[in-house]
Amino acid sequence: MKFSIMRGTNFVHTLLRNKIKHGDVVIDGTMGNGYDTLFLAELVGKEGKVFAFDIQATSLESTRKRLEDKEVFSETIHLIHDGHENIPSYISEEIDAAMFNLGYLPGSDHSLITKPDTTLKALESVMKLLKKGGLISIMIYYGHEGGNQEKEAILDMLENLPPEEYVVIKTEYMNRKNDPPIIVIVEKK
Repeated sequence: MKFSIMRGTNFVHTLLRNKIKHGDVVIDGTMGNGYDTLFLAELVGKEGKVFAFDIQATSLESTRKRLEDKEVFSETIHLIHDGHENIPSYISEEIDAAMFNLGYLPGSDHSLITKPDTTLKALESVMKLLKKGGLISIMIYYGHEGGNQEKEAILDMLENLPPEEYVVIKTEYMNRKNDPPIIVIVEKK
């Protein structure tokens, strides 16, 4: 498959594809239509575990269908109808990676958005669960009402992480207009 940076998700998938292996435990913090859940499920295989979260029942339905259509759905994939801020209620084991695509679900109710307080709580929880060498990817979509507040809260939190414990990289499109997404990768040392 050819790599293209036109879509930020391609960039993130390339990084994670080189990090996640069969048997790993991963989180999709924002399930949406299930594309990242499917991606993660294919990487970890039946030996691994995927925990995917979303507050919208339609996300669980479309994700389950996507996984079944690709014949990857199994008992090791946990589709959770709850907000990502409640990750600790479902997961206590160490994880190898987590993905977050923030904002709203394209083609759905734009008033249902990720929010600074719940996202920060989710990220703090995931960082505690993350193994050494594990990665967190965060696609920050902020071109909607409330998006800038979430973006600023997340960037402020991540900029203040102790450098002896985490490496944080921020990637931005420089020549795109209309609030292009910001990609942040966090690695635990």
